[in-house]
Amino acid sequence: MTIDQRFGESSPLSIGVEEEVMLLDAATLAPVGAIRDLLARTQGLDLPGTLKTELHASVVELTTGICATAEDAVEAIRVLRMRTLEALTGLGLTVAAAGSHPFAEPEELPITDEERYREMVGYAGVTARRQGVNGLHVHVGMPGPEECMRTLETILPWMPVVLALSANSPYLAGRATGLASNRAEILAQLPRSAAPPVFENYSAWERWIESFIATGLMKDYTQVWWDVRPHPRFGTLEIRMPDQPTDIRQTAGFVGLLRNLSAWALEHPAAEPADRGIYQQNRWAAARFGPDAELIHEGRLVAVRDLYDALPVESTLDPAVSEAELQLGHGDVRAACADIVARTWPS
Repeated sequence: MTIDQRFGESSPLSIGVEEEVMLLDAATLAPVGAIRDLLARTQGLDLPGTLKTELHASVVELTTGICATAEDAVEAIRVLRMRTLEALTGLGLTVAAAGSHPFAEPEELPITDEERYREMVGYAGVTARRQGVNGLHVHVGMPGPEECMRTLETILPWMPVVLALSANSPYLAGRATGLASNRAEILAQLPRSAAPPVFENYSAWERWIESFIATGLMKDYTQVWWDVRPHPRFGTLEIRMPDQPTDIRQTAGFVGLLRNLSAWALEHPAAEPADRGIYQQNRWAAARFGPDAELIHEGRLVAVRDLYDALPVESTLDPAVSEAELQLGHGDVRAACADIVARTWPS
């Protein structure tokens, strides 16, 4: 079996963005499994992308089309956020963008009634039900499969910095756990998560995927939940590292940074694979401490904000701004949730 691939069919460094946004009761701010109602109300609208189901029926995935620039992709997301809100207003619902809901019990969230999600919960059990967390996924067009694999290895060491800066899920089930990103820890409970194994080339990745499909453990490569993964059907490298931002300006910052990192990596491919042991340590530290983390870099511990200054590309992010700290600053989960709702909407 050969996996269908479309590398090179869109322009190199074209951009596609996916945001996972929560559907809430406008009065209580509790999650509501209203995805079917939302899709019915938006059917037939002229949108710069699509609205899709996710594992939980209280979440909608906002997905852009193929965009030429990061700015185009963020504008499409802005419109998708606004159209979603407009569709929900008549139902007494609203939306909120964040890495996790501050007070909902993830294991009690309703599962979307689709076969793939029922199968996922049937296999992964409670580790699937705990996935009431949300991320920003950025697809970057790649000129070919080998370039995709080299870019993955080259940007991988920088992904814990991205996680630390994006941390936006400090609350879980009504309490501050001490993690800046509970999402990162919860995602790591799934099989085939965090960093991908080291692959010699694209053919080795393809053989690995085919071997897992042959066992019956998964149906296709989208059932690996790595932080970064090839997406040959789209011809992209899919970067899944950031927590879902609340402020759309943060989304813009991460989309621009990840595109710039990918462009740099295409020109400066790493000489050897990223050290997975160091990656695992840095990923944990980023999830635990967010922008205050210290990560291993060139054999020593370096503060995340210093690593931000050492990025090989330009970025518009403000490393002093931590959305996790903004949530915690309220000292109350309901106040934090109300602030998330208010900050979700662009002016």
